[in-house]
Amino acid sequence: MYHFLLFIHVLACLGMILVVLLQTGRGAGLQVFGGGGDSLITTSTGSNFMKKLTAGLAVTFAFTSLFMTLLSGRSGMSSVTSEVPAPIQTSAPAAPPPAPAAAPKK
Repeated sequence: MYHFLLFIHVLACLGMILVVLLQTGRGAGLQVFGGGGDSLITTSTGSNFMKKLTAGLAVTFAFTSLFMTLLSGRSGMSSVTSEVPAPIQTSAPAAPPPAPAAAPKK
């Protein structure tokens, strides 16, 4: 599953780079000293198809990034109960060791 998402993620990255580079820039008509700046707000740039394709690729990129992060974060996780050692079975508590005998005085 992770490798499939990685493949889709790379395709979305390459597609988004290609589509963004194919679009004309908003400031293409803007000159250094005046002219073209007024039409920047009122005119639409690019086709509707290119805008929708860019938005779709951006959404795909965002979702694959999130899902790959979730999958990679959970791959090393384990349950809390799997780390608890099994209890040791004992039949009876051990008797305390005998006290040492006192040495005779000289």
